[in-house]
Amino acid sequence: MNRWRTKSVEQSLADTEAAGTRLRRDLTWRDLTVFGVSVVVGAGIFTVTASTAADLTGPAISVSFVIAAVTCGLAALCYAEFASTVPVAGSAYTFSYATFGEFIAWIVGWNLVLEFALGTAVVAKGWSSYLGTVFGFGGGTVRLWSLTLDWGALLIVVVVAVLLAVGTKLSSRFSAVITAVKVGVVVLVVVVGAGYVKAANFSPFLPPAETGGTTGTGMEQSVLSLLTGAQGSQYGWYGMLAGAAIVFFAFIGFDVVATTAEETRNPQKDVARGILATLAVVTVLYIAVSVVLSGMVSYTELRTGAGGAPPNLATAFALNGVGWASGVISVGALAGLTTVVMVLMLGQSRVLFAMARDGLLPRPLARTGARGTPVRITVLVAVLVAVAASVFPMDKLEEMVNVGTLFAFVLVSAGVLVLRRTRPDLPRGFRAPWVPVLPVVAILACLWLMLNLTALTWLRFGIWMVAGVAVYLGYGRRHSVLAARAAEDRSSDPDAPDQHVLQT
Repeated sequence: MNRWRTKSVEQSLADTEAAGTRLRRDLTWRDLTVFGVSVVVGAGIFTVTASTAADLTGPAISVSFVIAAVTCGLAALCYAEFASTVPVAGSAYTFSYATFGEFIAWIVGWNLVLEFALGTAVVAKGWSSYLGTVFGFGGGTVRLWSLTLDWGALLIVVVVAVLLAVGTKLSSRFSAVITAVKVGVVVLVVVVGAGYVKAANFSPFLPPAETGGTTGTGMEQSVLSLLTGAQGSQYGWYGMLAGAAIVFFAFIGFDVVATTAEETRNPQKDVARGILATLAVVTVLYIAVSVVLSGMVSYTELRTGAGGAPPNLATAFALNGVGWASGVISVGALAGLTTVVMVLMLGQSRVLFAMARDGLLPRPLARTGARGTPVRITVLVAVLVAVAASVFPMDKLEEMVNVGTLFAFVLVSAGVLVLRRTRPDLPRGFRAPWVPVLPVVAILACLWLMLNLTALTWLRFGIWMVAGVAVYLGYGRRHSVLAARAAEDRSSDPDAPDQHVLQT
């Protein structure tokens, strides 16, 4: 059985019309932008920004954001072309199936689980923590025998799953309201915080490298610093680059827009608009927040000012005596994380839906309900995320999410090159500029960020990849719908060439 067999674009489009697995087309580019902004403006801006500035970059956090934004922008242009050419649920998984073949598509889908499912679990636990802050109790957890159950995380996952099962359009309207609230809070942070900016806090802009302590040393330092013989990746140039690889987490989610292509009224144009509009909005917000945060308080105070707790945006206001802002930020974070959980679960369900429709996961999971939503997949995702978020501790997992996402970005960017060469005849609602230079630069930028993740992250990633290959060999390879179709073609005409095999 050929693992490199590709699924043609025409077949991918035809499968979207199959009875019982058809998704409802309700969304416009504005809906897609709402989904994109609602998932991207979340955990990253409220938590990762402050902790990264405190422990890795200092005031150079704004440069780290620029590096991450440029990398995402390059990948976004490639995503936009692919999504307008192959407007099918599944995002990078579907794109890879059309260019690199079934095995690579499976690996991409497996890594998208790192981005969506694991990311959802982490954010759900963050939501639970902010729930306790807003309502004045210790957090959404309860002790059951020897097990600590995070009931707050369980609550948000269940509520979001119900909304997604009822309908994607309703989810979009709910996201629009909540997104308006949290964007308003972010703007408030910039406007109010600007009044407390002190020029002295920007010096030194790039703090000198530190090698003492445990942060950024040994297996916790970046692969790039290890390869070049540096003693660590805390502050200095290595810290700024490592910071870019970390704050990349704050941009994760814009590619969720591509997973909803099959539910968009005019995907050839609207998906590209949604992706690029999302990235433009969040980049402006992120850079503004990082500059204000760095100017409000010295990075050295940010490290020690929270009494050992991870710093966040509220920490900077508390250190400036602006107590009321801390409560407002907590409410905004609670609202923000709500939509992050929703849209990440949406993205995960659409990727698994596409994989089930292709037979790489059990086919019955790809059935849609009366409202045109994949209820079975949504319930499965909710159960998996709820178990992970409510029972297991989630720490040091942002980098695992990042490495899986960057790997998918690399293959999407490379896929644009392949599809331009193999199928120049396909109609493209959006064409990425400066091909082949832009996709090549996008690939190099993503690989560069991956090198700036820690060695421990790469070790965990390797274990995850081995597990994914085992699942494919044990189930997906033997149940592939495309493989069954190819076998039927050969049985009816033994001399016919296999048109589904990737040509090299």
